[in-house]
Amino acid sequence: MKKKAVVLLSGGLDSTITLYLAKNQGFDIYALSFNYGQRHNRELEAAKIIAQKAGVVDHQIVSISLNNWGGSSLTDMSMEIENGNVDRTDIPATYVPARNMVFLSIAASLAEAVQARDIFIGVSQVDYSGYVDCRELFIKSMESAIHMGTVMGAEKGMPIRIQAPFINKNKSEEIKIGMEIGADLSDTWSCYNGGERPCGTCDSCLLRKKAFLEAGYDDPSL
Repeated sequence: MKKKAVVLLSGGLDSTITLYLAKNQGFDIYALSFNYGQRHNRELEAAKIIAQKAGVVDHQIVSISLNNWGGSSLTDMSMEIENGNVDRTDIPATYVPARNMVFLSIAASLAEAVQARDIFIGVSQVDYSGYVDCRELFIKSMESAIHMGTVMGAEKGMPIRIQAPFINKNKSEEIKIGMEIGADLSDTWSCYNGGERPCGTCDSCLLRKKAFLEAGYDDPSL
């Protein structure tokens, strides 16, 4: 029996490369995406295509309403998406309060239900954003909480591991790895704004462009 992994799949670069990395390591993939009240569904549509092309065992899209209380320009339509700044050192308004804490908790539930020992998440603490829920200390703390809060971990001695393979890598390094393992990045979507084409001016668009230039590859989604 092949080993199983739950992979958090947003439809963006990081999560897609992470999915292909897990697949390359021989895991049966249970992809998990979230409709959390974000201002557009462009990434989710990308996630559906990516999961299908990658041949995952199952792709779940879970609906939760983080937009009920807002607090982020990604979930609160009264807030504007800021103009991009790749040299940003402060945490931008696109930070969604405790988003990865919520996502990893649900991923742990799915992992225990299907008896998967690994959860993959494509976070990086090197990227400019500095999101607190993308830092290694948080990931290790969540792994400990999942160990204590699941029967697999607390009672059966089968702890669920959180694998964050790019936690100390930047996007250009991720892209190089993705290209080396044959990750299909043509359908990925990074733009914070919806629409037919990426806006090219938000933080995510600018960071993506910079990363592909540094990696020495053309962006296959353009």
